[in-house]
Amino acid sequence: MRLWKMNGAGNAFAIIDGRTQPFRPDADTLREIATAFAADQVMAIEPDPHADVFLRIWNADGSEVSACGNGTRAVADVLLTESGQQKVRIRTAADTLTGTRTGDRLVTVDMGRPRLGWQDIPLSEKMDVRGIDVRIGPLDNPYLSRPAVVSMGNPHAVFLVDDVDRYDIPAIGPLVEWHPAFPEGTNVGFAQILDRRTIRLRVWERGAGLTRACGTGACAALVCAARAGKTDRTARLILDGGELTIHWDAETDHVLMTGPVELEQVVDL
Repeated sequence: MRLWKMNGAGNAFAIIDGRTQPFRPDADTLREIATAFAADQVMAIEPDPHADVFLRIWNADGSEVSACGNGTRAVADVLLTESGQQKVRIRTAADTLTGTRTGDRLVTVDMGRPRLGWQDIPLSEKMDVRGIDVRIGPLDNPYLSRPAVVSMGNPHAVFLVDDVDRYDIPAIGPLVEWHPAFPEGTNVGFAQILDRRTIRLRVWERGAGLTRACGTGACAALVCAARAGKTDRTARLILDGGELTIHWDAETDHVLMTGPVELEQVVDL
């Protein structure tokens, strides 16, 4: 069984080839793999009758999740390199995504439509997803409040902030991640609008903590910023580990994510 250690814009993955031998780990094994390979997510490539592969995804804490944008780009790179083709279809628990080679070690993934209904995210009750009633700090004077929320196959709460470096994200992230408003937890983005086509972003990932990049988080930040009228529908997202370009297509309503991938290590288990 082969394992690829990869990263997408600094977002680190341990990707296991389960196409010929099933990979059915328990939570302890997943945590051990994540620790050994310093991975934010562990993923398994599996056969699928309806797409080129099925991608199963676990966070570093061993919890299974439905989507990982940068991880999907990394797996697309593996499959495109193997096949020599320009396009691959990858099914996840959230959706079937298309990955395309767009340059030297650059991959674009069509992430589909953002889900904007409160039930789709999901929230615990009906709220305006452009700014929900979540506050951090004193109730009468919170220093963070009313994040926009969206699902990109996984839930995201996005705070639009003036200066992302002012916030103690490892302290704030867990408070929002399991806030009662989010029955399944949430990823938490801190997005600073630099101009209409540039966003500085840091993300506390559900089940993984503060990561160097988050692909679905970048998509969520662009969607929330564009809906608020703060940016155009295409922007460069500057993350701790690298940069992504996110385009929210006005005609198809699909979000396209483009960025670099890097193969760090190949291990035969």
